[in-house]
Amino acid sequence: MRIFLAGIMQGSLAQSLHCQHYRRHLKELLEKHLPAAEVYDPREQHAESLGYDDPTGRAVFFHHNAMCREVDVLVAFVPEASMGTAIEMWEAHQHGAAVVTISPLARNWAVRFLSHALYPDVASFEADLVSGRLAERIEEVLGNGRARPA
Repeated sequence: MRIFLAGIMQGSLAQSLHCQHYRRHLKELLEKHLPAAEVYDPREQHAESLGYDDPTGRAVFFHHNAMCREVDVLVAFVPEASMGTAIEMWEAHQHGAAVVTISPLARNWAVRFLSHALYPDVASFEADLVSGRLAERIEEVLGNGRARPA
């Protein structure tokens, strides 16, 4: 199972990033409770992305969006609006992936309607992951007859 770890990076900040500590915690949880999963964290590969020149940034941006079309699951951490994460969620959803979102923005239409599973916080996500309920939901979404890319 291929998982893309999406989430807020810059958001509405003009010159800096939001705290990225959530990434390590979510990746550790996913690897522990879904041991067959390959978890891709774009931040691990592009820690200096704010300093990229336009051609490099554009290439990385479009590459990550293309990756979201090919994964089985996208886990999105959206504590506040994030245009990049919304695009990644859209791409994953449109191409048959299970979209799992951790966000208090349950009334936001992009969050609400692109998510197959929506958790208000990391603790509730972790509880469903540990119990196996999240794995069941992912299988339900992926097993609904939609063809998945190889």
